[in-house]
Amino acid sequence: MSTIVSLRNVRKEFKGFEALKGVDLDVESGEILVVLGPSGAGKSTMLRTINYLVKPDDGEVYFEGQRLSTATLKELRKVRSKIGFVFQHFNLFSHLNALDNVAIGRVKVKGESWESARKQAMKYLEKVGLTDKAYNYPAQLSGGQKQRVAIARALAMEPDVLLFDEPTSALDPSLVGEVLKVMKSLALEGRTMIVVTHEMGFAKSVATRIVYMENGQVVEESSPQQFFTFPESDGARRFINSILERV
Repeated sequence: MSTIVSLRNVRKEFKGFEALKGVDLDVESGEILVVLGPSGAGKSTMLRTINYLVKPDDGEVYFEGQRLSTATLKELRKVRSKIGFVFQHFNLFSHLNALDNVAIGRVKVKGESWESARKQAMKYLEKVGLTDKAYNYPAQLSGGQKQRVAIARALAMEPDVLLFDEPTSALDPSLVGEVLKVMKSLALEGRTMIVVTHEMGFAKSVATRIVYMENGQVVEESSPQQFFTFPESDGARRFINSILERV
């Protein structure tokens, strides 16, 4: 296995609030890394530093060995084309149907024709079980269907790593399962995935490694079995107990 993402002493502050306080992290190719922690722990900020949607104030981010702080805009665009990002609130274009939402990245970034891009896009809609919704607009889709279109859009760029930022937290509970099913199938394909989530079942059954964050820092890293059976930190124990109390 090779290291695909590295964070070294990454720090980020927003208007006096320290969101990240020196985060160190390595992610290997083929890993399913699940990032857990309470709200405000810095999980989403950390995820966004990986493709420089958020630029760190200090520290370094490396993607496939390339230091992003010294990358040109052209090099950064190339890196971002290799990173699929699935957002909490879908971020679909409301004026495009599902098919074109998936195809547009290949047209704008890869320079493909719409005809070629739509052909590929249909394959990825099939992968997430939505070929019958190809010509529907986002307003005509359920939350779960929108998120599956968003996953298809990320996949259509044929990325080296997939980032998921709370992909089910904006969904009605009855729709969570359909999105997790797609994510589990992607994990079985051996894709590299970094997932910020509160879905404990997914974390237990799919993750190859758990990272627990608190107050802008990585507090512990371990296997799912180790984390859920013998968490090392008081914070992790409190977090697990608070989740279990909600079930």
